[in-house]
Amino acid sequence: MTKITVSAIKADIGGCPGHVKVHQNLIDRAEECIEDSDLLEDYWVTNCGDDLQLIMTHREGEDSNKIHELAWDTFQECTELAKEMKLYGAGQDLLTDTFSGNVKGAGPGSAEIEFEERASDPLIIFMADKTEPGAWNLPLYKIFADPFNTAGLVISPSMSEGFTFEIHDIEGGRRVKLHAPEEIYDILAILGTISRYCVKRIWKDDVKVCASSTERLNQIAGEYVGKDDPVCIVRAQHGFPAVGEILEPFANPHLVGGWMRGSHNAPLMPVAFEDAHPTRFDGPPRVIAAGFQVTDGELIGPQDLFDDPAFDPAREKANTLANELRKNGPFEPHRLPSDEMEYTTLPEVQDKLEDRWESVE
Repeated sequence: MTKITVSAIKADIGGCPGHVKVHQNLIDRAEECIEDSDLLEDYWVTNCGDDLQLIMTHREGEDSNKIHELAWDTFQECTELAKEMKLYGAGQDLLTDTFSGNVKGAGPGSAEIEFEERASDPLIIFMADKTEPGAWNLPLYKIFADPFNTAGLVISPSMSEGFTFEIHDIEGGRRVKLHAPEEIYDILAILGTISRYCVKRIWKDDVKVCASSTERLNQIAGEYVGKDDPVCIVRAQHGFPAVGEILEPFANPHLVGGWMRGSHNAPLMPVAFEDAHPTRFDGPPRVIAAGFQVTDGELIGPQDLFDDPAFDPAREKANTLANELRKNGPFEPHRLPSDEMEYTTLPEVQDKLEDRWESVE
């Protein structure tokens, strides 16, 4: 049997109200667009905040023109409905009018992973809103390289040889592969700059274990058109980290770039599906986790993995951190540093004041 591919492709094509949530009508329309496709083995349509999420299994492989065109056409159809409903930011992630063979570089984000099914194949799809691709850096490091998080790195012989990180420089258009544990210091040195370097894939030997979206909307559009709101697919168990090890980093919310106008540092809050509609200061940023078993291409699930009282303290801590950060208002480090503000309206303010600066002698 041919390999199965899991594709998670998302786009912000209209929120209700503002940037809060995808309207149910758009989810229904998206399901209508893909339910009869003979390309798909299975699918699930959902949202995280104001991002419409298409989760699809198929046998077309990664970067398939056919699959990407199906997603593109679906987003276009939903955009037309969003415009009819006068939803906010209708079609904002569709940065071109025509499909060029792939959604990459056109606005939507995508994460895809092709593999041969094992005897049992659990996987988790993380979806985030109001944040950037680098939000996955810290959790993925902990999952695949930190034995204080992932006990299997120490006690499971099948994991002791470690994992290879494929890291993308999203400003320089280049990538590097580094292996843990031998190169963990180099990995940390790079991944700490979450605004520039992002984990794209993680491998165990030649088997792909993880894939994430790394598209930066502002670099594509040349201006601020919304935060990137990344997705990430992680395979679990049988030589890979266990489901509980994959979820563990989110028990302590870490700070990410995003939140209001994509211009603030904020805690990433793990929430149940029903709570993935950020409102306070358009946030705090949210992450949901959908668990599946992949069986002959069928998606058995989803299980709402953060719908668990064990993550209540993380949500409480995220709110506490949010309170403290909000006290800083427009001051750093709540507001992002100036080099991260270049795609906002801040440069217009700087230009307006340029002639009023005087030399200090």
